[in-house]
Amino acid sequence: MSRLNDLLRRLDAKDPALAKDLRKEVDALANRRAFGLNFERHVPEAVELPGRPVRRGDKVRVLPPRGSKPNDGDDRLWHVMGIDKDAAGARTAQLELFDDESVTAESDVADLVVVAEFRDPIYPGLVSTGKVERGGDKPYHSVINAENYHALQTLLFTHRGQVDAVYIDPPYNTRDRDWKYNNDYVNSDDLYRHSKWLSFMERRLKLAKELLNPDDSVLIVTIDEKEYLRLGLLLQDLFPQASMQMITSMINKKGSTRPGRFSRSEEYLFILMLGKASVSHGHDNMMLPEMDATSRPKSSIATIWNSLLRRGTDAMRSDRPNMFYPVYVDPDTRRILHAGPPLPLGQDRSEVSPPEWLPAHAVASWPLRRAGIEGRWQVGHETLMRLVDQGRARGGEFNKESAQHSVVVIKDKQMADVKSGHLEISGLDAAGALVIRAGTATVTQQVNAARTIWVRDAHDASVYGSTLVSAMIPGRKFPFPKSLYAVEDALRFFVANKPNATIIDFFSGSGTTTHAVMRLNKQDNGRRQSISVTNNEVSAGEQNTLRLSQLRPGDAAWEEWGICEYVTKPRIASAITGRTPDGDLIKGDYKFTDQFPMSDGFEENVEFFTLTYEAPLRVSSNREFERIAPLLWLRAGSEGRRIESLAHGWDVTETYGVLADLDQTETFVEAISSKERARLAFVVTDEDRLFESVVRELPERVEAVRLYEAYLHNFEIETGRSAL
Repeated sequence: MSRLNDLLRRLDAKDPALAKDLRKEVDALANRRAFGLNFERHVPEAVELPGRPVRRGDKVRVLPPRGSKPNDGDDRLWHVMGIDKDAAGARTAQLELFDDESVTAESDVADLVVVAEFRDPIYPGLVSTGKVERGGDKPYHSVINAENYHALQTLLFTHRGQVDAVYIDPPYNTRDRDWKYNNDYVNSDDLYRHSKWLSFMERRLKLAKELLNPDDSVLIVTIDEKEYLRLGLLLQDLFPQASMQMITSMINKKGSTRPGRFSRSEEYLFILMLGKASVSHGHDNMMLPEMDATSRPKSSIATIWNSLLRRGTDAMRSDRPNMFYPVYVDPDTRRILHAGPPLPLGQDRSEVSPPEWLPAHAVASWPLRRAGIEGRWQVGHETLMRLVDQGRARGGEFNKESAQHSVVVIKDKQMADVKSGHLEISGLDAAGALVIRAGTATVTQQVNAARTIWVRDAHDASVYGSTLVSAMIPGRKFPFPKSLYAVEDALRFFVANKPNATIIDFFSGSGTTTHAVMRLNKQDNGRRQSISVTNNEVSAGEQNTLRLSQLRPGDAAWEEWGICEYVTKPRIASAITGRTPDGDLIKGDYKFTDQFPMSDGFEENVEFFTLTYEAPLRVSSNREFERIAPLLWLRAGSEGRRIESLAHGWDVTETYGVLADLDQTETFVEAISSKERARLAFVVTDEDRLFESVVRELPERVEAVRLYEAYLHNFEIETGRSAL
């Protein structure tokens, strides 16, 4: 309808009577809509590619002069007919207007930006922009800086039908100018705001559907009240075979104030289970921690570590003077170094000096209640040191008010669960304390099915989203990041029993999904890998400032402020290394399911990529192998060494091989046959007969993929998807 209205407005200038008659018929049709979800599919959606070199045959726009506003430019699409280069090296493009071939123009190539409409074929590559390696032979997580529709097309070449979970937190279409459509922010007064949002989502969800394993996978989409009704209908249309539920999750106890209206505290999660996918049950019903004793878990990872401070009655220093003593904690490792003797009643604790043999940086912790009131510990100092020797006691969080660490212990009840197999010990941490995780024994206590209402302190987006991100990348802000633990909990229901799962997030934002997957891996030594897609968009306010500084998208000084470069990449790198971008140790501890200092980081690997747009002839002639190489590596599982060059005609790694010189087929087959984990062979040839001859020589476990026929065909057939 939006396209029809545009055409009618143009016709109005030439033939008002005809335009009036056509508009009357269009209005009549619009009033006869069928019941259900109806929206205007805005075609085509397009994206500007400021980093892409301008070539002959490209579709381009003319950029506004530097320092001007974005809407001062020329929105028309031009076709590059040719490019001339003068003696000084300046390049000038001859342009022809797409809608009217009789209109021509010339422009400096530097003032042009390539435009890709979603009905145009693309031939993507990837360029590595850095990596962090702490995970040994674990698969790499991938972070891709790209327009997410094109990234999804790319992933169809590498992961079609192989993804275990897709978790996305798309723009909620709630605020003014918080998301873009066709390179322009959508305003809250846009009459087609909802239709544009649905068109935007539909195109991407159709591709996501083909990435998911139809036999066993899950799609999780978060949303608020502005679009949840429309989104629910769209998901039912696109995934008719899926089992769908909607979860209500409290993400802000304080509520988001709205004058004259109810204060909003919740968001919604649509859960779509494909094939045999189902919710993993445990001892947690996701309701209030203040649940009654019959429904509270008898043991859970969240309650393994208990405060040593006595609470309730009989909890003052005067009640048990022999349980008032200093505990000396190493602030770097949280190791308990020493428990001093009890302090006689009446003696001031400020008079106590630590033993001379303790390191100078040791911090004394006393059993202090709120407002500095002197309480007592639950056990004596000798018993505490026995617990330390057993790995059952350590320093906890640092309390700024009291300037000391809490002291936490593992009680006998939890140790009984270890003996029964419901919990198991997987090692010691830096404090010499036990690392305990869920065990594999049959659970004898009541199993709770999680409810469809989640009320968890851990899901507070302010504390465990914004504040947590600020701790990792101080001074860098990202609007409305998800709670790390909210994403972790949602994924755990579906990948807890899939230690090698692949999880994709194509609205990655600050990188919370990758962070959550790394936490899940730490809890059970998993090898799950995430693929996160985010763009390098700069906020509307920052764009105005940068334009006044004569900058444009594509300039290095512009791109450094984008989401991917400024937030996503440094946040994920900091999570792994345990250090901020400035090199300082991250302050604070992870909480809830798995408690340990953030400065410990993770034993994980990640590589960062930027999506590129290649010329198909250069690809098919094997001149862009370096750009295609990461795609082959991703398709083979993102493990180990990547084949970067075919200078010798072939190469083989532990998981895949590439053959370009078919005269060396025998040597190649012998090499790939010797690799027990190799499962893919990419063969570069234009001839069917030669390709088939190589296939016959390969072991049955090795799948043969023909280059570049399979690559080119994948992206050519995907072109028609966006012409909705």
